[in-house]
Amino acid sequence: MSASIRNLDDLLAEGVSGRRVLVRADLNVPLDKQTGEITDDGRIRAVLPTLGALVQAGAKVVVCSHLGRPKGAPDPQYSLRPVAGRLGELLDAPVHFATDTVGESARATVDALTDGQVALLENLRFNKGETSKDDTERGAFADQLAAFGEAYVDDAFGAVHRKHASVHDVPARLPHVAGRLVLREVEVLSRLTGEPERPYVVVLGGSKVSDKLAVIEALLPKVDRLLIGGGMCFTFLKAQGHEVGTSLLEEEMVETCGNLLSRAEGKILLPVDVVAADAFAPDAAHDTVPADGIPSHRLGLDIGPETVAGFTAALSQAKTVFWNGPMGVFEMPAFANGTRGVAEAITKTDAFTVVGGGDSAAAVRALGLDESSFGHISTGGGASLEYLEGKTLPGIAALEN
Repeated sequence: MSASIRNLDDLLAEGVSGRRVLVRADLNVPLDKQTGEITDDGRIRAVLPTLGALVQAGAKVVVCSHLGRPKGAPDPQYSLRPVAGRLGELLDAPVHFATDTVGESARATVDALTDGQVALLENLRFNKGETSKDDTERGAFADQLAAFGEAYVDDAFGAVHRKHASVHDVPARLPHVAGRLVLREVEVLSRLTGEPERPYVVVLGGSKVSDKLAVIEALLPKVDRLLIGGGMCFTFLKAQGHEVGTSLLEEEMVETCGNLLSRAEGKILLPVDVVAADAFAPDAAHDTVPADGIPSHRLGLDIGPETVAGFTAALSQAKTVFWNGPMGVFEMPAFANGTRGVAEAITKTDAFTVVGGGDSAAAVRALGLDESSFGHISTGGGASLEYLEGKTLPGIAALEN
């Protein structure tokens, strides 16, 4: 992180007792569609060090976040109310919830705060100004948000790649610092983009090559091995001339994958076997087949045991590991073994290991793996990938100004 970026300790040293501090957090947690209950509170726990420090220092803490993708208007299924409840449990103190973002409820809730109390505003994306591409509209919303704080803390690493009002525009209106989480994320990712200890092994999964193409292009010259699983592997297998049945395939990316393989000089390791099923369903009939022998009527939903063994061997020599994307449909127990096997292999290395957020972080928790056995679990899948691509992240740039 740039030396010009001030951090939370700088703000605390100035004194925050009695001052309103606006904290942009990433509380975009998954909710059960039937019950509305939080199914993974990892992102809430990740912001606790910053919030706890501000509370202890006597600040009046105003937290704001987005959740999901509402269309710029209130939508009950994306309310942050359940998050306020869980945050209160973790802080062991009430979290006062505003039922709007910058309206009457928000103003009254913020005005009523006393030293060391916490308020959470309703979902920022209920206001179209948050994500507007119009600078004036976005700036007007930022003005309203900034009025709730005397200082601003960005601790939402999962959102720093977005040019949104709360991330990009509010820092221009208030004294601003990076929170504990953002500071840690950038320090970790800087190790991967600088001079990582070698061998440097990257594991990429997920569904689409197109989503990961830019990071593959950026990493290929820097890594020693690139292990590819998940749905994206089938486009690479197709590029090798193999039958992939009804597996996920980006036909328009086949030629690109072929070019990557020819340039990779043997660095790219693809599955040698896959778990192929009759249908995309948890109870579908399935078995393990060679990666070059997928039946035409079946689709691959996980990497097979021989692939796990090969990936484990490659990882065992690593000194630096970055993993982003599951190896299969881990949400279905029958197709979770590949992701579990690779994740466990990563934990057993002597390497500095980084899990690149998103579905990978969700898989670690869903499969019951020990989070402390990884060097770092990022809270931002898209943000971590764009950082590794070398892109300028609007939220980080705003903190530098």
